[in-house]
Parts: sequence; C-alpha cells; structure tokens
Amino acid sequence: MNKAPLSRFGALAGLLLFAASFTLSASSLPEFTALVEKAGPAVVNISTRQSQAVANNPRGHVIPDLPEDSPLQDFFRRFFGEQGEDMLPDDDIQSKSLGSGFIISNDGYVMTNAHVVDGADEIIVRTNDRREFVATVVGADKRSDIALIKVDANALPTVKIGSAKDLKVGEWVLAIGSPFGFDHSATAGIVSAKGRSLPTENYVPFIQTDVAINPGNSGGPLFNLDGEVVGVNSQIYSRTGGFMGLSFAIPIDVAMDVADQLKRTGRVTRGWLGVLIQDVTRDLAETFRMPQPLGALVAQVVPNGPAAASGLQPGDVILDFNGTPIHESSALPPMVGVHPVGQPAKVTVLRRGETRVIELMIGELPEDSEIAEKGDAQDLQNKPNRIGLIVEDLSEEDRSQLGVGKSGVFVAKVEKGPAERAGIRVGDILLMIDNKDVESAAKLRDLLDAIEPGRSVAALIQRNEGRIFVAVRVPKD
Repeated sequence: MNKAPLSRFGALAGLLLFAASFTLSASSLPEFTALVEKAGPAVVNISTRQSQAVANNPRGHVIPDLPEDSPLQDFFRRFFGEQGEDMLPDDDIQSKSLGSGFIISNDGYVMTNAHVVDGADEIIVRTNDRREFVATVVGADKRSDIALIKVDANALPTVKIGSAKDLKVGEWVLAIGSPFGFDHSATAGIVSAKGRSLPTENYVPFIQTDVAINPGNSGGPLFNLDGEVVGVNSQIYSRTGGFMGLSFAIPIDVAMDVADQLKRTGRVTRGWLGVLIQDVTRDLAETFRMPQPLGALVAQVVPNGPAAASGLQPGDVILDFNGTPIHESSALPPMVGVHPVGQPAKVTVLRRGETRVIELMIGELPEDSEIAEKGDAQDLQNKPNRIGLIVEDLSEEDRSQLGVGKSGVFVAKVEKGPAERAGIRVGDILLMIDNKDVESAAKLRDLLDAIEPGRSVAALIQRNEGRIFVAVRVPKD
C-alpha cells in the first residue's frame, strides 16, 4: 500500500487546520477602526502658553524640560547644541505645553487634566478638522487632576460617557490622544488593575492599564470596546519619562462628578471622616483576633472631626462603609469622598474583638493646611513616648467592658524601640509599668520620665482575655 499520498494528505490537512485556527485567533482580536472613526472627532489637542524664564542656546532654540535620564535628552543636545557657558541670558518667553482632552457637550465643554492647564496664560484647543479655539477655565481640581474648560462653539462632536464600575481586569481598552504632540494617536491595551491608590492621591481609585501613554496623552479619554469613555488618562509610572507599561486613568464616574461640581459652583466638595488609617497586616489581624487581614485600621482621630464626634477610636478596624465591605484601607477614602457632605453614613467597626455599627455625619474634606492645624492640638499625644508607644485613654464604657477598673491605656501604635522589642503590640491594654498603675496617657509619660535611663522594668499588659508581663528596658537619654 502506498502511504505517501496519505502522508501528504495528512500534512495538507494539518496545514489547513493551522490556517483555520490562525484565522479564528486573529478574528477574535478586537477591531478598533470603527471606534476610532466614531470617537476620534471629539478628542482634542490642547496646547498652553505661559510666561516663564528659560535660557536660550545660541541657535535660538529652547531645549524642552525633560527628565534628566530621558533618552530624548541626547537627541535634543545633538540637534540643538549643548547648553553651556555660551548660553544667552535668561529670557521671559511664552512656553507651550501639550496635552489632550475630549468634548463632553456640544456647546463646548471640554474635559482634561488639571495639570495640563495649570498656570496657563492661554489655552488653545485644536480639533481633528484643524479648527482652533481659545478656551477658558471653568474650574480645576488638583486632588483629582480634573479640569473643565470651555470653548465658544456649538454643534461640536461629543464622546459617549460610560462607567468604570463595570470594567473588568483583562478587558480591552483604547486611548486616543496626542503623545509628544502627535495628534490623534490611538493605542490599545488591557485593564491591569482597578482601585489603585497612588501616593499623590487617596481619593481617586485609579484604573491601571498597559495602554501606551506618553507625555501629551494627559487628559485624553480611555474607551471601552463599546466606544464609551471609562477613564481620563492622567499618570504614568516611568523611570525614563516615557511609557514603561504602567498607566493610570481617573475613572470617568469620578471625573464627571468633579466636572458637574466645577460647572455648578466652580469648586469641589468631598466627604470626610476625620481619621488617619492604615492597612491591617497579618500580625495586626492576629492581634485583633481576625481570621484574615482586611479593613482600614484607624491610627488617629482628628479632633473635632466627624469621627471624633461619633465616638470612633484609634484601634477601631473599619470593616464596611454603608454596607460596602472594605478589603483594603485604600478603598475607604474614595467611598467617603463621594458621599454627600452633611448626610449620615454607617460604618461597621471591629473594636477589641467585637463588631459594632456606628452612625456618623459625613463632614467636608478641608484643605490640607486646615487638617494640619486641627492635628496640632494632639501633637504631644500622638508623639511616641520614651519606650516607643503611642497610647490613647480609655472611656468609662471601655474600662467596664474590659474589666480593668481605673487602670489601663490603649496601645494605638508601636514604633521601633524598647516596647516593640519587648513584644508589646497594637491593641494591647497597658495596665501597669514598674509596679505602678497606668491610669492615663499623661500618667504613663510621668511614670516613664521618673524611671532611671537604662533600667529594665516590668509592664503588665492585657491582650485579648489574658494578662502577661513583659520586660521593657527604658533607653538611655
């Protein structure tokens, strides 16, 4: 029997099967052309001019202000020449910065980033049909990095506003903007994570993507596959000044709320609890008798704030806000921020092993300077004592529930130092030190001040339902 034809047939069948699978795989990838054609006209390029003193080189060119380690530094130095001893004196010129934006209403309202228009003397909005408009700033909110600007025009194309709430990690998204000034560039990627909290902003649950975002993309829209705007591209993580695979967008729900407030009043109000919070670590979870680390641990209560008025205490672990579970501490500020100011809210807290529901009135988030002023009154109380402890006084109700009589202070924080080395933990109740009752935070400071430096003393603590002594060595001054 001749097997050659069968072998050739098998090879041909395999090739056809591979081709079919390749076609199927290729056809399963998203197709963005229709989205770009429909949404592109509503995306704009934004350039600004502002006066600033810069140094010009002898050829009359200005080297852009780039990060020192940016790969473009060498290019501009080779092309324009080095900025050295032959520089001309500083000159006050009109510099131009580039960004992106998108039209949210046909009567000329445009959304962008606050940092794109910050300090601008003039804002120029250019559409994809090359029309140019001078824009005015309706309002800008630095906390969310959202600005609302207005051009004098009508019948403009607009984007379709969606919601970031239904976004899923792994979902395809598309950005349109002007990276490095190249108008209407489209880049695609996936949602990498949701609810990211960045060090610069705690009230925005950022969308993290791997969409290529570069300088000039700031303020541009992030679309889902339905052609709806789900985010405003705002920040990148980069060591070079260019894209490195980490981009962050402001959820459109947050952005539109900010824009609506800016349009109505010119300013933005946010809800405020009046607490400083931290994550619950695995060790802290064990201390609080929690099966797993979750929630937001209250490290400090701002005097005269909403939390203080409601009885929220340092050491409380906030487990949910208005019925929404808090898995990580970073999830709490955005929830509080969008809650109406002056309206009540309920928080479920874990306090020394027991859960309770506390109702409080949400206040308005003050400026950072105001928060700092309110914290000054507790500076001494919130400074660690000689052995590295920050403690809080107990209420009569707490003393009764804990069965500690008139003694005891709550350990709110343990700094690196003697107390940490002795094994004292957050959540402990410190009852005695050097065989003397600890009745208050002030009394503890007095007792510690009276102990000879370098001496080791016994401290009695209550942890959960038991009491133990630990040896604490008071440091030499």
